Amino acid sequence: MKAKEIREMSADEIRQRIREEKAQLDHLSFQHAIADVQNPIQMRTARRLIARLSTILTQKESTAAGTAA
Repeated sequence: MKAKEIREMSADEIRQRIREEKAQLDHLSFQHAIADVQNPIQMRTARRLIARLSTILTQKESTAAGTAA
């Protein structure tokens, strides 16, 4: 998911997506602990997507707080 696509989402949608991605990452981590994951790059991309979502959410919240003041 590109940053541009994330910026078009609302803050609530981003929060929901973060929860979904964290659940998926937990599942991948569990699978990795039990046996080999078919594509270990999925874990890295999931972590990076969560970071990207969190960063843009923080930017949206700080912008909203700045305009509210």
